[in-house]
Parts: sequence; structure tokens; C-alpha cells
Amino acid sequence: MALANVEKYMQEALDEAQKAQGRTTPNPMVGCLIVKGQRFISKGFHARAGGPHAEVVALRRAGEKAFGADMYVTLEPCSHHGRTGPCTEAIIAAGIKRVIVGVKDPNPIVNGRGIRRLRAAGIKVEVGILKSRCTILNEAYNYFIRERRPYVLAKVAQSLDGKVATKVGESKWITSKEARRYGHGLRNVADAMLVGVGTILADNPQLTCRLRGGRDPIRVILDSRARTPVNANVVQMAKRSKAPTWVVVGPKASSKKRSALERAGVETFSTKLCAGKIDLEDLLLHLGERELLSILIEGGPTVLGSFFEAKVVNKVYAFVAPMLIGGVEALSSIGGTGPAHLLNAARLVQVEVDTIGRDFLVTGYPRWLGE
Repeated sequence: MALANVEKYMQEALDEAQKAQGRTTPNPMVGCLIVKGQRFISKGFHARAGGPHAEVVALRRAGEKAFGADMYVTLEPCSHHGRTGPCTEAIIAAGIKRVIVGVKDPNPIVNGRGIRRLRAAGIKVEVGILKSRCTILNEAYNYFIRERRPYVLAKVAQSLDGKVATKVGESKWITSKEARRYGHGLRNVADAMLVGVGTILADNPQLTCRLRGGRDPIRVILDSRARTPVNANVVQMAKRSKAPTWVVVGPKASSKKRSALERAGVETFSTKLCAGKIDLEDLLLHLGERELLSILIEGGPTVLGSFFEAKVVNKVYAFVAPMLIGGVEALSSIGGTGPAHLLNAARLVQVEVDTIGRDFLVTGYPRWLGE
């Protein structure tokens, strides 16, 4: 079959997989397409952890028509018993003659075993079609499998000269409604979003996703001294939203304040402190134990600065408004002490620039020299 057709079918499988963005944790997103000759038979995607995998969904829809067909799947089929049975056995039983795999599964319990099982059964297997796109699709999952902690996404919304508020604190709105809508799209697909208690005290946000059909991420509040008011919106949303609110405190935080928050429906947990602040390495390891694949940092300059200084940011979404605020007293988007030398600054690689409304969206992956 011509490469163009093969890539077209894999792209359709990718489109299927993306329908479950933010819904499959701790599993990866996977899409599947079954084709016989050049005739479409069926398709499917993995909708949630514990539910049928994409291959099984597509096979069930295909029925007997799957016999002798080709299967396109964005991620290597599993060959082990987990929450569901092995997909390789379902593929073999259905009589699929060829499986085209986007990318191998980095999970050690899969990683090549599914491909070897299919080949041992006489099925032709091709690997690497649209490999880069299939890898990026699950970049958070891939990182989690390797590091056992969530992939950190930093969202910045600023003026052209890097300000997030005027000298008197006015910030609504620097970026356009289109940019803010895009930001809610990031909330929709992240497992959790994180801010500091300063944002809670200053703005009293709800930290919800306001897209129709969207889903709220878990709300994580960094609050070493348990200062979050029990009547704060994030506390009230813990009762009204399907997503919980977690308040992260220091080991010496007031037990009385923690108890009040917990009675109000919030979960609190303690981490180590570093220079009086929540230790981010300890926090991320704790969130990894809870199988969160991704966390969106939406905090103010102090929180963003702490994550960049700790060098734990994996991807940046920077919304830049064509606006110049100026003034040394205006608030900059990223706080902290910052590096003394430019050689130690975070540099974005694989940079993409898009236009969102009247604003620019710059995405990229921060790298520090020496990494």
C-alpha cells in the first residue's frame, strides 16, 4: 500500500485517540483503525482506564469483517493481563493479517512484547508510521512511565514586555477571550492544575474548566501554612465539582486549620519544605504515587518562578498579548531570583508560534545547559 495511504490511516487512528484527551489516566491515549484493502471497516479509541482498549473496541465493531484485514494502532498492543485482557490475543483470534503500529509502548511490561507476540503468531507487524506524532500524543504518559511523576505544563499569560499586571495589580484582561478559551482547553485535558495560596487569597478563583462538555481537573493548592479560607471558591468547588481540591501543606501547618478544610470537603496532605516553601521534588513524587500523568501550573509569578528555578517544567504555553505595560513596579510573569547569567536561563526548543485571537501562543520545551 502506498505510504500516503498508510499515513492517512494512521492519522485517522490518531484522531480517534485524541477524543479521549485527559480521560484515560493513568493509561495512554490510543486509537485504532481497521481497513481491508482500501475499505474502511471500523475504528475505536480507549475511552477510560478500566474500559476496553482501542483495539478491542474496533474489533468488536468490525465483527467477522476483521478477518484478513489490516489494523492501524497508534501504540503497541499490550500482551499482558491488567485491568483488561491482552489485546494481542484478541487481534490474533480475530484473524487480523497485518498490524501497523505508530510507536512502541515504553511501559516495561509491554515495550516490544506485544509486537513479538503478534509476529510469533504469523501476523506481519510494521512499526514507526507517524512515530513522532504518536509519541507527542502521549508525551505526558511517556514521561510518567520513565520518571514516575507527572509531566509539568507551565501556562504563562503576559504582555509583550513580560508583565502580568500593572503597578496597581490590574490584570483583567491582558490576553484575549480566545486565548483564555484555549487556556480552559488546557485545563480540560490536564489531570490537575496548580496554584499557590497567594492566588487564592488575591483572586478567589474557582479553577474550573468553562468549556461546554469540559471536565474540571483536580485543583492543587500550595499552602504551606494552611491559609486557604474554608469559604474560598476552590473549597466550595470540592463539593460542587466532580474534581477534588487538594491543599498541600507543610509538616508544621496548623492541625486546626487542616481539620477545618477537611470538614469542608478538601483533602490536605503534607510534604517536605525547602527554604520554607513546599518542596517541589517531594510534591511531584507524591503526585506521581497518585498516578497523575500531567499537571498544569497556573499560579502567579512566585509559583511559576519556583517551578522554573527547580528546573521541573517540561513544557511551556506562553500567551503573549501585543500590549506594552512598562514600569518597574508592574508585575513580571515569572518571579523568583532568576539566574545570574544568561547561560543558566531556560531556553525553549522545538518552538512553535501560533496566533490565538489577537495574541500569540508560543509553545516549547525548556532546556537548561548541562541537562
